[in-house]
Amino acid sequence: MPIYEYTAVKKGCAHCEARFELLQKLRDEPLTHCPECGSAVVRVISVPSVAVSGAHLLKEGHAEKHGFTQYRRAGSGVYEKAFGKGPKYISGK
Repeated sequence: MPIYEYTAVKKGCAHCEARFELLQKLRDEPLTHCPECGSAVVRVISVPSVAVSGAHLLKEGHAEKHGFTQYRRAGSGVYEKAFGKGPKYISGK
């Protein structure tokens, strides 16, 4: 169920003038009045809060399991293999 934000249309109480959130079903009608004072309110379009975690995809074991090789800079123009297949060092010199 989404959390909707509402704000007062005109003068209202501290609750609705400062915006308030309400957990509602998608099929529920939008509120028209503040539950605290009865003033007219409107639904505010706001940025959705989406939690996406892809940290597990960046772990060395996951990348190596899928055939990737990672090199880390070891010096000027020299890269050392962190994991995967391939030469231990790559040098541009």
